[in-house]
Amino acid sequence: MAKKIKAVVKLQIPAGKANPAPPIGPALAQHGINLMQFCKEYNGRTSSRMGDIVPAEITIFSDGSFKFALKSPPTSFLIKRAAGIAKAASNPATETVATLMREQVREIAQAKMNDMNAIDIEGAMRQVEGTARQMGIKVAD
Repeated sequence: MAKKIKAVVKLQIPAGKANPAPPIGPALAQHGINLMQFCKEYNGRTSSRMGDIVPAEITIFSDGSFKFALKSPPTSFLIKRAAGIAKAASNPATETVATLMREQVREIAQAKMNDMNAIDIEGAMRQVEGTARQMGIKVAD
């Protein structure tokens, strides 16, 4: 018989840096899972991606066990890294902080394709371009 799902928690954690302190501890402890076991497993699976923010979707079962799936980094994180900026524009309507080339947008879209609801790479690229515009980043051809 399948285990009964108690909760599904989504967290964005820097790769290899999970620890029981906030925000991870409070989010998971209320569901009764072993925090140290989660942190060790997460850090082990993400150690090769140091420097990235790696979202995890944690499925917690009623018996206290859990499983988690790792997702690709957030689109905004990938855009900032490709553009070489620390933060986005405070007013994207009037401010442009960087420019991305179409090839960079394609690379980001390919990296995010599994986690996006786009049918093809062109649709994924349009989503990435929209996110970039909202961050005050211009997309050049």
